[in-house]
Amino acid sequence: MPRKDVQAKAPASRNWRMWVRVILWAGMFACGAWASKQAESYLLRDPQFDFQDLQIGGTRYTNRARIQAVFAPDLGKSIYHIPLAERRRHLLAIDWVLTASVTRVWPNRIVVRITERTPVAFARLPLAGTVRHWLALIDDDGVLLSIPPKVRFRFPVLSGVTEDQTDEERRMRVRTMEHLLSDLGPQAKDISEVNSASPQEMRVIADVDGQAVELWLGDRHFRSRYLNFVNHYGEIRKHSEKAGVFDLRLDDRILAR
Repeated sequence: MPRKDVQAKAPASRNWRMWVRVILWAGMFACGAWASKQAESYLLRDPQFDFQDLQIGGTRYTNRARIQAVFAPDLGKSIYHIPLAERRRHLLAIDWVLTASVTRVWPNRIVVRITERTPVAFARLPLAGTVRHWLALIDDDGVLLSIPPKVRFRFPVLSGVTEDQTDEERRMRVRTMEHLLSDLGPQAKDISEVNSASPQEMRVIADVDGQAVELWLGDRHFRSRYLNFVNHYGEIRKHSEKAGVFDLRLDDRILAR
């Protein structure tokens, strides 16, 4: 009988200890939640954490006013409250910005680091409903970039791209232009404009003996076709004095148009 009494009391003792542990853990959790809420309230309300200082690094051509505008709604608010991921997405929507990082520096500073896009050409873009055009810069991803004031760039002009095209469509045309210029090698310096409206029918404006001529190069053998034209240019001019457009797409002949 005494042995049975001990066995009966053991489960009750274990249940009591379990409930003590549950109560202790619940108390610790409640204390942690209260402390977290108090800390968050402190970070949100204490004036020392009010956003006052925006530091921007890595910009050369990016419009700094556009970066500042992204953070304008946050001025005077706690930096703890600023949604960094959302602000970074807004920065990436600025044309010159390739990558961006946004960092809190306590107590009241935000640091922005920008990596800018690299332009490779001027894009000759049509004005809707007119025969006129305007110029922007374009990088090798097909992203159109505003031209910074008081800055001089030496790039060829790329036509055949439009604002309505997707970045992928423009990217393909830029890459085709880059392939053409790379194939031309040293002769690429003669090219002032590349028309990639149809990547299978590439056209260029070239300076040959001081005259601007339009050359139809097709989609291959750019260098050999161009050199063949230049080497026979004097003879070609004797037969086509007034021609300004030449079709080089047939490797055994040159057609004046």
